[in-house]
Amino acid sequence: MLGQPLAKVAPELAEIFEAGRSGNQRLVQRQIAVTRDDQERNYSVRVTSEQATESEHGFVITIDDITELVLAQRTSAWADIARRIAHEIKNPLTPIQLSAERLRRKYGKSITEDPAVFQQCTETIIRQVDDIKRMVDEFSRFARMPKAVIADEDVAETVRQVVFLLRVGHPDIDFDVDLAADAMPARFDRRLISQALTNIIKNATEAIAAVPPAELGRGRIIVRAQREGMEVVVDVIDNGIGLPKENRARLLEPYVTTREKGTGLGLAIVGRILEEHGGRIELRDASDKIPGARGAGMQLRFIVSPLEATREPSLQPRAAAE
Repeated sequence: MLGQPLAKVAPELAEIFEAGRSGNQRLVQRQIAVTRDDQERNYSVRVTSEQATESEHGFVITIDDITELVLAQRTSAWADIARRIAHEIKNPLTPIQLSAERLRRKYGKSITEDPAVFQQCTETIIRQVDDIKRMVDEFSRFARMPKAVIADEDVAETVRQVVFLLRVGHPDIDFDVDLAADAMPARFDRRLISQALTNIIKNATEAIAAVPPAELGRGRIIVRAQREGMEVVVDVIDNGIGLPKENRARLLEPYVTTREKGTGLGLAIVGRILEEHGGRIELRDASDKIPGARGAGMQLRFIVSPLEATREPSLQPRAAAE
């Protein structure tokens, strides 16, 4: 990069540098987004000019990666909003539902004019209230994420159990589980990690359902789990519709979704669960793991404690022994 124009090396910095060079202010600051290899990062950029009398003097450009800070701020703000929404909406839902059910029971048989319309309207009220309740429950879970209870568990067995339940519910999709034969002892909250993995695989089934059958053939989801140093890495690869290239990182923010009926909380909850375990989620393409493949490749990472990392592979964790 030495000797190259700044606009060529980092085009995103060209505007702020020009503002710092042509303006009268000593300090110019901006927040910019930079995308490389489909990964978006947020940076705080400051351009400071030297205090010199010469017409040609130098500049110092300082770049701070604030991606995690921005996400944390947005998550905190949305968590507060979610608490308020859950509190304000949940109270009237039960009487609405009970009233609709009572109307259907008491007057359903006595309605002689358009009884089908009466039945359809009451069922619609009950069904829509149920949908709102589920949405409010998601708000509550996001706003009050339980603290992780870390214990000795088996990653492989946790993955197998999650895949088993989803395989039963989706017989039209092929599930390919790639795990070591031995146990994978680690310290984590089994319930929370199971919730995160279930959410990711459920998203994969919905991504497959979004592809026309004639174009897709048969749906396939690959689940792999392995150790990488001090981390446990779980990959979920599907041949569904895939992830958008633009603003992909924003899918981890609350209430950002590409699905018509999605709340946008699923990936945000997964992200918070992995943060509780010192990890993260990475949104990638299936082709990153399988050249030429279509679909998405989600990667879940969380830290293994130093104590557990030194255990013998043959040691069976408590959950597996039970």
